[in-house]
Amino acid sequence: MKQSFWQRLDLVMRGMTPLFLTLALVVLGQIPFHVPAMAEVSPLLPLAAVYHWTVYRPELYQVAGVFFAGLLQDALSGMPFGINAAVFVLVHVVVLTQQVFFANRSFLIIWLGFALVAAGAFAASWLLNALFHSALTAPQAALMQYLVTVGVFPMLAWLMIRWQKSVLAPL
Repeated sequence: MKQSFWQRLDLVMRGMTPLFLTLALVVLGQIPFHVPAMAEVSPLLPLAAVYHWTVYRPELYQVAGVFFAGLLQDALSGMPFGINAAVFVLVHVVVLTQQVFFANRSFLIIWLGFALVAAGAFAASWLLNALFHSALTAPQAALMQYLVTVGVFPMLAWLMIRWQKSVLAPL
């Protein structure tokens, strides 16, 4: 039986939800909370989404979408253009190459994997920023942001898993 236009549109939109949720986290991460020193320690929410969707639904999460999310993160956060895009693509590729390892693992292993991948991502971002500005900055802010990001990952992962089970189950 041939699918109607609306059924095809529904499938396309469901397939794009990992990208849309990542973009929503990019925007959510830029909301000012007027808390002193919050900018230094605010979690990098889209990094968790890139990792999560690459682990659980890589067929729905293409590298072009990851790159676009990184560019949007750079544009909204004031980072040098392309740094987060490169870091997000690097995370996507690293996790894709380890897909066999992450398959059917417990959440603790997934979380530890995120901690390792995020450490590399924050180190790469810090180094790329240092190269761009031709000066080393103190790594304490990056370290705090890393710790907060790893700390909020379980909550974000739980929300994205619930979304995956309810919205993406038919795909």
